[in-house]
Amino acid sequence: MGALSLYEHLSPAEFVEKRDADESWQLLDVREPWEIEIVSAPDSIKIPLSEVAERHAELDPNRPIAVLCHAGGRSARVAEYLASLGFTQVANIVGGIDAWSQEVDNSLPRY
Repeated sequence: MGALSLYEHLSPAEFVEKRDADESWQLLDVREPWEIEIVSAPDSIKIPLSEVAERHAELDPNRPIAVLCHAGGRSARVAEYLASLGFTQVANIVGGIDAWSQEVDNSLPRY
């Protein structure tokens, strides 16, 4: 039997649907500043992966949070980390900003 995931997996479109229904969702972008200069999701909190451990107090553990990166790998690690800290509603955005630009807003540049 596989390990139980501590967070949910959402496509970018599923996340936008959830956020539209419940505006309390936080969107954490863990990409590097140079990546965010290329493209950024609206209303995201920008904390690079290397700074999450020291800056996680900037996030509200009582509100749902979704984590975003370029393709979904870094964000999955951060989602697991936040869940281990006691964040109760955590999601990883599968496919990251790359999938976001295809599913949600195709005017966003891809890299």
